[in-house]
Amino acid sequence: VELQASGGGVVQSGGSLRLSCAASGTIFSINNMGWYRQAPGRQRELVARITSAGHANYADSLKGRFTISRDNAKNTVYLQMNSLKPEDTAVYYCNAEIRSYYAVGSADYWGQGTQVTVSS
Repeated sequence: VELQASGGGVVQSGGSLRLSCAASGTIFSINNMGWYRQAPGRQRELVARITSAGHANYADSLKGRFTISRDNAKNTVYLQMNSLKPEDTAVYYCNAEIRSYYAVGSADYWGQGTQVTVSS
């Protein structure tokens, strides 16, 4: 099982980006999926998370600007980021709780990270 993130890049302040993260491999089911970010010199923090039923929760500071969604048929989670600010600059990591065909329970998987840079 692996997660492959894409969609990062450099954008000007006020711009938008859409991140995608696709899970692949011997997947039996996926529970929660989410996005975290880590800025230089700071701890990794939750950006948003979404359940298999589509219920989402966000970091309080990001509500209204970021939207998480998922396509269960494609095992993919998305993060639409609008009105980006320089302080949103970070490496963004996707995360998923996945049960594979060969496991008894679920395990946490992480994508490789994608850099988002917002210039002022």
